[in-house]
Formats: sequence, structure tokens, C-alpha cells
Amino acid sequence: MAHLGYFHDEYVTRRKWIGAQEFGELVALSNILPGPSSSQVGIAVGVHRAGKLGGLAAWVGFTLPSAVILTALAIWARNADLAGAGWVHGLELAAAAVVLTAVIAMARTLARGVIKTTIAVAATAVALFSPGTFGQLATILVAGILGALLFRDRAPPLPLTLRFPIGRRTAIVCAQCFVILLVALPFAASRFSSHTVSLMDAFYGAGALVFGGGHVVLPLLNEAVVVPGWVSQQAFLAGYGAAQAMPGPLFTFSAYLGAIEDPSPNGVAGAAIALVAIFVPSFLLLGAALPLWSAARERVEIQAAVAGVGAAVVGLLAAALWDPVLSTSVQDERDALAVVVLFLLLRALPVWAVVGIAAIAGAVLL
Repeated sequence: MAHLGYFHDEYVTRRKWIGAQEFGELVALSNILPGPSSSQVGIAVGVHRAGKLGGLAAWVGFTLPSAVILTALAIWARNADLAGAGWVHGLELAAAAVVLTAVIAMARTLARGVIKTTIAVAATAVALFSPGTFGQLATILVAGILGALLFRDRAPPLPLTLRFPIGRRTAIVCAQCFVILLVALPFAASRFSSHTVSLMDAFYGAGALVFGGGHVVLPLLNEAVVVPGWVSQQAFLAGYGAAQAMPGPLFTFSAYLGAIEDPSPNGVAGAAIALVAIFVPSFLLLGAALPLWSAARERVEIQAAVAGVGAAVVGLLAAALWDPVLSTSVQDERDALAVVVLFLLLRALPVWAVVGIAAIAGAVLL
């Protein structure tokens, strides 16, 4: 949300590249598509202003700074002893406070009312008692169906004002590539003993199947890299905490994971593979959706299904807050108190400042 506020100020108020209604359309589209919402808005503005290369340039400018910093951090951390490091534990506690804040904020927006709250609670239960990618995907699918059935009368169609320089043929090719990669990468990863293919599959799947962006990708990435043993739980949460202090989209956390994971490819090569793989679905989905946006958004079933999915992702994130975030980072009453203090600080200070305070306090006190 902070990135979208900055985009509005920069693109609508200061530069006047697009109007407020057009910007609202792009935000609505990004909330319907899986993937990182703020990045998709930036890419779409770039396409609207300067075509396909404009979209690519917008993504590079928004993504590269934090990706480079996180890659450098991961390369350094690979050769450091993270076990028992106070600053690492501070980052873990900061991550817990940030995810708690995100769960509460998203619940207020996406899980209001008895029906949506029930969907969110059910999604939490499924994620806790049936962990894994299959359970998460089934939850999202069922929530979308329930939303289409239960919220149809509450989702009015929205008007269209934006046009994009993307032809219908390009849109069809992008949609086909999205589906082919979604099916072919898991098949190739299971048939061939190539860690490069497995790495591409893990991050492409996360980018293609996460709804809500940002913090919601946490459980999918944890399942993708921690469960198979590529990244330790401690290194995962430390990197997630550090990613909160970075400029740019939270999805650049993928660069950290690709650089620090084991076996190879890792380092710069692993970071590049993970970063590109997690963002490719957004480019393909935007390429498919932007030319067809008019017909898609006029269907109230789509708006209603998205409402159901939104409630479910709140539940999935709540489950991730409990396991692995709190179950790993909070070891005693002092840690629990620290999470509460950091949570309260987040109400008054920017995220990067709170993360810095947590890391420094952990290094000094632990």
C-alpha cells in the first residue's frame, strides 16, 4: 500500500501521466491478478506511457535497487555464522511484528463481515492442518468459487477508460505461455535432476499463484525453499526481516533466497534466476489481461470471486504468522514482549526504521 501511495503521488499528482480514475483502474486490475500488486501497477503505467519497453524499464527501476542489496546481503550471509547471532534474531522478531501488522490491516479490508471472516478462519485452519502448496491452491480455488456464488450481488461492474498498445494476438500468446510454464516447469522439475529447473519452478509457481502480493507470498516461498532444505528457517526469516527495510517490492526477497540457497546455482546466478522467475508470471498475466481488461472487469462474477480469494489469503497469511514466523522466532516471554513492542512501533515509525531498531537491539542485547 505504501508503494501505491507513492505511485499515486508521483504519476497522478506530480507528473500527471495518468488520471486518478485510470490509476484506480490499474490498482483494481492488480488486485484481481496474482502476483505483486505494486509492481504490476508500475509495469502497467510503463506500458501505458511507453509501450512494452516502457513496462520493462519501469520494472527494472522499481526492482533492481533492493534486489542488488538483498543479493549482496545473502552472499555475505552465506559465509557468516547466523546461528545465535543477535542481529539475526532481531530481524526474526521484526518479521513477526511486520506480518502481524499485515494480517490485521488485510483483515480489516478483505475479511470484513461474517461470511468473509468465516472464509478467512477456514483458510487458516486448512493451512495449519494441511500444510503444503496443494492445500493453499485448493483453498484459493474454493474461496474463489464461494465468492462468485455469495458476493455476486455486491460487486458492481466498473467502467473502462484505459487503453494499452498490446494486440489481441500478443495477449493470447502471453496467456498460453503462462499456462504452459505453469504446467511444464513442475513436470520438468520432477523428471530431470536439474536444480536450476527446480529453482525456476519454485519461484515461478510462487509468482503465478499468490493472490494479494507482498506478505502473502511468505507461505509459498517458505514451502518452496525451506521445506526441501534449500534455505534454513533462520536464514529465511532473517532475510524476510531485512527485506522489510529495503526500497522496492517485497518480491525482491526472491533474490536473497536465490543467492543464499544451496545447492547451486546460488550467489548472483541464483538470485537472477529466482528474481526473473517470480516476476515472469506478472509480465505474462499483464500482457494477457491489459488488452482484455474491458470485458473482464465488466463481469461481476470476477469481482465477486476476487472478494472470496481476498478473504482466503488473509487466512493463509494468518497461518504463516503462526507457523513458521512466531513458532520459529518467539522462544520465550521476552521475545513475545519484543514482538508487541515492535508492533506498536510500526504504528508510529516506518518499517525500515523499526527493522533497523530490531537488528541493532538484537546485536546489543542478545
